[in-house]
Amino acid sequence: MAEPSKGLLRAQEIYQDRSQRALELREQGKKIMGYLCIYPVLEMMTALDIVPYRIFGDMREPITRADAYMPSVNCPFLRSCLDLGLKEKYDFLDGIVTSHICDVGSSLSGIWNYTVRTPFSHHIDTPHTLHETSLKQERGLLEDYRKALEDFTGHKMTTENLKKAIRVHNEQRALVRELYELKKPDPPLISGVETIRVIKAIQSIPVDEGNELLRDVISEVKERGDGPQTKSARLLLWGSILDDTALPEMIEGLDANVVMDDTCVGSRPYFNDVEVTGDVIDGLARHYLMDIKCPRTFRTRDYNDVRKDYMKDLEVRFSYLSDYARDWKTNGVILESVRYCDTHGYDVPGLRDYLDNLGIPSIYLEHDYTEGALAPLRTRVQGFLEIIS
Repeated sequence: MAEPSKGLLRAQEIYQDRSQRALELREQGKKIMGYLCIYPVLEMMTALDIVPYRIFGDMREPITRADAYMPSVNCPFLRSCLDLGLKEKYDFLDGIVTSHICDVGSSLSGIWNYTVRTPFSHHIDTPHTLHETSLKQERGLLEDYRKALEDFTGHKMTTENLKKAIRVHNEQRALVRELYELKKPDPPLISGVETIRVIKAIQSIPVDEGNELLRDVISEVKERGDGPQTKSARLLLWGSILDDTALPEMIEGLDANVVMDDTCVGSRPYFNDVEVTGDVIDGLARHYLMDIKCPRTFRTRDYNDVRKDYMKDLEVRFSYLSDYARDWKTNGVILESVRYCDTHGYDVPGLRDYLDNLGIPSIYLEHDYTEGALAPLRTRVQGFLEIIS
């Protein structure tokens, strides 16, 4: 009998066939919970022995059924998710948890319940601001979420089990950060393409299995001698959902390495730990509302102050990106967004002004979440690389 795959090969296998492990676990009696975006609190699923399984679209699969329920001028990624649900590609899920990621994402919850009808569903109306009242609201929402999961499983979510779940998820966050440390050398020890495969893989399997996979990948990457080569450009990739390797494959097929990212299938969910507080729900509420840096959340320390100073406002919102650029020694930024993603699109002008002020060149790429849409972008990326090299 052949040895099971490990490391990068195992990550690639999961990336290519995400549902296989979920189907195996379901046959063993495990509950599989789909979740959309990075705001549903995974620790609360894990505490009740539910396997979190992130819902993605498929940019290689034409949308043929979702247009009957969502206008074509809506986010193509969310339409693709619904399309796969309507085609029964997610019929192995025992439930789905959504959150208020954006107005379209929020409406998808009701449309999914009406059309796909996954047995269990719960929506977390995550606030979009960081005021103390928002934190109080988020805490109340998580209490409702807790009760819904307890009713679904028939088990109580104990404080001890929740603390254990936080520890194992924090371990995963630390391992992802360790993986990203391997992208700091020149050349990086792991490519942007490989990174997406690994992150998508760990978002498709139980957290403890994901941690084992990460340890295998980190060990392999440190020891191999055939990793990425030195190239002229070291790029930071920022933007909306990027759940397919097509775009980084195109970029890294040119004279560039993607050494850092700020996307939700990348560093964004993993660069801050959940603090284990006396009241565990408080720590979870603070993390998911305040620590995750996504354009869907409006953040400012003092609105009355920053509205008078445009650059100070940008510093409050984007200063972490300057840290990424410095620590990973990037010499250019690619801003990407799927078409009709207003959440990210509205941040692009301010972010470009911020990067210009730092002297960091950038380019903005918009695509319609299809493989064919990426081909015309290759010439633009190539021209950008010639300018910054």
